This record gives sequence, structure tokens and C-alpha cells, in this order.
Amino acid sequence: MKSVPVALCLLAALALPGCKIVKTVVGGESAAAAAGEAGDDARIAALLDRTYEAELLPLITGKAMPVADLRSAIAGGLEVAGAAHGNKGSGEGAAWNFAVTGEGKVVEANLTSRARKAMLDTDGDGAADLTLQLGPVIKGSSLRDVAPFYRFGDFRDQIEFAKLARALNDRASGALQVPEGDLTGKTVAFTGTVDLKTDKDAWLVTVITLSVAP
Repeated sequence: MKSVPVALCLLAALALPGCKIVKTVVGGESAAAAAGEAGDDARIAALLDRTYEAELLPLITGKAMPVADLRSAIAGGLEVAGAAHGNKGSGEGAAWNFAVTGEGKVVEANLTSRARKAMLDTDGDGAADLTLQLGPVIKGSSLRDVAPFYRFGDFRDQIEFAKLARALNDRASGALQVPEGDLTGKTVAFTGTVDLKTDKDAWLVTVITLSVAP
């Protein structure tokens, strides 16, 4: 049987009224990839509504280690401490992410910028040994990466995955009740997350709960 010329096939297709080419989603392609970037905000908001209070907050509060205990564990080796107590982010050279809780005296605070911070002395030596990020501008993705159920492979690309991190940071900072006025000298208790690539990294804690002694 002779094959039908390609040109005739194209002409026949063009002659069919109302026909259009529809992309078929190949097995394994995520819904996010099929839906495209336009729906990112709605998808991420729905994901946070399902998981933030029901899964993420209980995970962090349940796994949070006191500052001194976490420092002691890391002193025995970051990789060992991470495997036992943390979760590693995706990608080459990703940081270990830990849930942490503690209290300390505020040595210095900046509450006037959009990246509000409080530097805490948690071991009583008079020097700040960690910084609390109070938002609304927050660096890093430790809230996302501390949770094993937020997996990069479930998202369209790195851009959408980064949007999740920002949305989590926004949700956390928006829920914080930060007192007016200077915090310097006050005792603060907190729970949050910290990401570390080396055991020498400064601790920059993303806060989910904060209380200030009167």
C-alpha cells in the first residue's frame, strides 16, 4: 500500500473545522508543570492551607532541640547531627536544616527595617550567639527544607520551589506577635528553624513562635 503524502494529511487536518492541538500530559509530568507558572500562587496557597498548621508546625515543635543540645550534637559532626536530627535540602551542597528552641537575653535588636532581627545571648556569656529573623523579609529556606514532605520533584521547577520557601516565610512572620519598642535587655523564648552548611556557620533562626518576658 502506498503511503499518503504528508502534504495531503496536513491539508486534511486544516480542513477540519474547530480542530486544535491539545498537549498530552506525559505520565510522570507533575500537575504543576502542566498548569504552568500562572497558577503558582494559588497552588502554593492551597498547599500551605493543607500543610502549614496540620503538618509543618507540629513537625517543628515536635523535633525542636534546645539550643545547647543542638550545639552539642553538631560539635560531634554536622553530618552525624544532621542525619540524626535534621533534614537536608535538595541540590548539591545543600544545608542541613534543624528545628530549634530556646531562650535568651536580647543583646541587640533592629525592629525598624523590614528585615527585623533580634540578636540573642542564649548561654549567659553576654555575647550574642544567634540571630532571630522576625520578618517580614526573611532570608533562607529552612522552613521549607526542614520538612521532608516538601520535595523538589513535586514542583515544576526551581522557581516554583523558591516561591514555596517565600510563602512559608511570609506565613510564619505574619503570625508573629512582636512587641512594640526596644527589645534590648529583654528575655525572649522562641521556636524555629536554622540551616547550616558547616558547623562554623552563624545561626540565623527563622522563628515560628516568639514570647517576650514582660
